[in-house]
Amino acid sequence: MSQTAVADIGLIGLAVMGENLALNIADHGFKVAVYNRTTAVMKKFMEREKPPGGLVACETVKELVAAVKRPRKFIILVKAGAAIDAVTKELIDAGVEKDDIVADCGNSLWTDTIRRERDYAAKCKFFGSGVSGGELGARFGPSLMPGGDPESWKHLKPIWEAIAAKIDPKTGKPIEDYAPGKPVKGGVPCTAYIGPNGAGHYVKMVHNGIEYIDMQLIGEAYWLMTNLLGMKPPELSKVFGQWNQGDLDSYLIQITADILQQKDPVHPQDYLVDHILDAAGQKGTGKWTSTNALDMGIPANAIAEAVFARCLSALKEERVEASKTLKGPDPAYKGNRDELVSAIRDALYCSKICAYAQGFQLMREAQKEYKWTLNFAEIAAIWRGGCIIRARFLQKIMDAYGRNPNLVNLLLDPYFNEQITKAQTNWRKVVSLSATNGIAAPAFMSALAYYDGYRSARLPANLLQAQRDYFGAHTYERADSPRGKFFHLDWPEPKRPQIDIQPGSGGGH
Repeated sequence: MSQTAVADIGLIGLAVMGENLALNIADHGFKVAVYNRTTAVMKKFMEREKPPGGLVACETVKELVAAVKRPRKFIILVKAGAAIDAVTKELIDAGVEKDDIVADCGNSLWTDTIRRERDYAAKCKFFGSGVSGGELGARFGPSLMPGGDPESWKHLKPIWEAIAAKIDPKTGKPIEDYAPGKPVKGGVPCTAYIGPNGAGHYVKMVHNGIEYIDMQLIGEAYWLMTNLLGMKPPELSKVFGQWNQGDLDSYLIQITADILQQKDPVHPQDYLVDHILDAAGQKGTGKWTSTNALDMGIPANAIAEAVFARCLSALKEERVEASKTLKGPDPAYKGNRDELVSAIRDALYCSKICAYAQGFQLMREAQKEYKWTLNFAEIAAIWRGGCIIRARFLQKIMDAYGRNPNLVNLLLDPYFNEQITKAQTNWRKVVSLSATNGIAAPAFMSALAYYDGYRSARLPANLLQAQRDYFGAHTYERADSPRGKFFHLDWPEPKRPQIDIQPGSGGGH
């Protein structure tokens, strides 16, 4: 095993993401020293890939540190949480120095990244970078969201820009060429410095929260067409394929069209989607986004609803039992099929606009809280390729923040305002049909509630504030006084109705 400093970067953790990211880096001409806690995993990887020289095998962390050229750079790709601290301490014990860079590229909580940068400052430069794109993205070009010390970024930037997904500057579309050993040449890389300490991991978390609602909205569109129109997977696949040619063009719509064509390997006459259990899993980043929105006081209700929808789906056995007792209307739609498909498409697009508005509104608030300066046009730009939510739609968000970098909410941008104005009648029709036919569409419904609430100059919170002051003396503001001036009323005792119980009326029972 090598003890000579020949590698440009070291990588710890050879699970699916780690393996593919290492190969991606090597494809771009960088030498990567690789280490895995279970040595057999590393050896199997090296044997399987038979690298021509781009990878350096290391059996110990000490060997790994010795193999990387100064200033040393390391990528950690292990499970978020305590394992990140354990690996960082191992690197420090093995000889990592103050100017060496340790980049956590997993799905870590941004507050952990802030803490780690502070805690390890005397030992190394800890850096956090979000990575999105799954297995394929890691191998051929992910979206990368780096956050940390700006000086560290200068050293990481050449590698990050080389391995990131690329966008054609003329069309704004991803350049996709999934060929091992033949990296994409040219194009705009889907990475940019996000900001200090935990900014990169925060933006990645919001990306994942948006991913949750994107997927839920697509699922609800699929379910409405299935239940109201009786459409089967092949027909649905064609619809999603058609939608992917227009404003809804995205990776998630594309793979939905593909999934709906897949035959079941167990029952070849059936489609696989009909045999997959309707109980969704989750890894927690959507929950983090929703919890943070509550902490920040930002109404990301559609994102939260997508998380709750997964929680509800997971209660499979309870739902099966409940379905035998709890009754509602049977779906029955007698209208024009094509008109409803078009209406569902509009409902999906309008809801998607609201979901992204919530995500960007959350990031806007976070930059105040953590003293970051986030470039929202740039964030939208690096999400156009490589990541799970990559979509044509993101170019419109880039344009919106290009027109107005201080845009308070995407709904106020002229383009998005116009789109919802044109399509909201269909959106309301779909939400109404969902309710009257007893089909759960929580993401469509919550997105519409957000839109109607946000556009309302007045909401019923005046009554709510009166109630709070009545039972808890929590005070209230007046509509005819300046904001920030609070009032309290000594509410009179409630007048309760007098009940006259006549003798012999049965009151003693």
